[in-house]
Amino acid sequence: MGETKRYAQVQVGDALPALPIELTTSLIVAGAVASQDYTPVHHDKKAAQAAGMQDVFMNILTTNGLVSRFVTDWAGPDARVTHLSVKLGTPNLPGDTMTLTGAVSEKDDAAEAVVVDVTGKNAWGNHVTGSVKVILAAGD
Repeated sequence: MGETKRYAQVQVGDALPALPIELTTSLIVAGAVASQDYTPVHHDKKAAQAAGMQDVFMNILTTNGLVSRFVTDWAGPDARVTHLSVKLGTPNLPGDTMTLTGAVSEKDDAAEAVVVDVTGKNAWGNHVTGSVKVILAAGD
């Protein structure tokens, strides 16, 4: 993580560097436990299989955290997320990789904030699509 991006430095269309995330059982279970989501399909393989999945799968709160991290790693330590909106698609399962990509889609001059549209793809397709509004540092 480097310096915080300045609002004046960012333009609509600017792409964020892609972020591949290895999907491990540990990541999926730890994310569920950390967000206090004890639904068995997120930590018990047999329960996930009984529900029709091949293995445990990532919960939405872990996905939200990864999407936010993707944008804030790009925006820098002084940036502040003010809105997050996501839609889930295919599940994230252990042994796969989700690659997050994104681009600036809007600038809000009054708030000195930008909206970043984000997509997270795994081998099955889009796991997550959405947008993150983040306030950047003022100035040049």
